[in-house]
Amino acid sequence: MRLLFLGDMVGRSGRTAVWNRLPGLIRDFSLDFVIVNGENAAGGFGITEEIFLETLGAGADVVTTGNHVWDQREALVYADRQDRFLRPANYPSGTPGRGSNLFIARNGARVLVANVMGRVFMHPDLDDPFSAGETILNACPLGEQADAVIFDFHAEATSEKLCFAHFVDGRASFVVGTHTHVPTADAQILNGGTAYLSDAGMCGDYDSSIGMDKEEPINRFLSRIPKGRFEAASGPATICGVAVEISDRTGLAEKIAPLRIGPRLSETMPDFWS
Repeated sequence: MRLLFLGDMVGRSGRTAVWNRLPGLIRDFSLDFVIVNGENAAGGFGITEEIFLETLGAGADVVTTGNHVWDQREALVYADRQDRFLRPANYPSGTPGRGSNLFIARNGARVLVANVMGRVFMHPDLDDPFSAGETILNACPLGEQADAVIFDFHAEATSEKLCFAHFVDGRASFVVGTHTHVPTADAQILNGGTAYLSDAGMCGDYDSSIGMDKEEPINRFLSRIPKGRFEAASGPATICGVAVEISDRTGLAEKIAPLRIGPRLSETMPDFWS
């Protein structure tokens, strides 16, 4: 199975770049399944239902989120009715929406996608992400109810992301980190066969401060006095993500490589899709 994961869409620039390029990527590389993190798609803060539906229309199979999931208050309403919209699974019981779901890929495979959020340097009041991951895997094990299992681990600390990946190694196909908006260079397949990347990066304008227009963040570092709101940078976007090939037999990863398309970072495409 050919899987593409795209990192956090940031603002109009990022989401438009994804919408424009994703249909061609699906066609050219015969992609079976696509996941996009959309939590910063609406001006850098949350995602509206309209943007969510447009992202599905471009070819995404699932949209994951993170700590900005409720910034657009309408998400509290549509989260329950949109089964391809995921919020972190370790929010308290009774939170709207769902943290994981089972989907059918274009090749007929059953794909379990789960969204989990870290606690280190973020939200220590959340439920334990490791226990949440264990519950999800017990309910839908790889090789039994699911042909592939993917975790979007939305977290600040790389140690927490990597420890979670080791914790589920051999029981998940792929664990990808999101949230920092900076693509890391540690794409690998762990000993048990789980593909891993600490952070997929963002789909947005990299002439910025992690997707935000850089003037106000610089001002706050220098003066500690806000002069205005953070605004999503509006320059040309670079699309960042990761490509994974998953065995149809075992559900474990066989290949992983970063994908970057755009004007700011060095471009790279997975050579096993050429």
